[in-house]
Amino acid sequence: MANIRSQIKRNRQNERRRLRNRAVRSELRTRSKKAIAAAEAGTEETTELLRIAIKRIDKAAAKGVIHKNQAARRKSRLVRAAAGQAAAGQ
Repeated sequence: MANIRSQIKRNRQNERRRLRNRAVRSELRTRSKKAIAAAEAGTEETTELLRIAIKRIDKAAAKGVIHKNQAARRKSRLVRAAAGQAAAGQ
């Protein structure tokens, strides 16, 4: 346990940020899985779910939860996977 007041405060801040980052990352995974599942099923809401997933990825990158290059990579893989599933389904 820290004795210095500034470090005690820093520990509190880090814990709050860790929990917030964990929630954002969890939502990223959830939105991506839903978009891929919709693409596999071939539903008409695929584009909407894909748009929402990309929006969340961009927000996470803007907040600094993930790196901007990781955001670009995730978006690219997501779109490619959705397009591949859509092409395979038709």
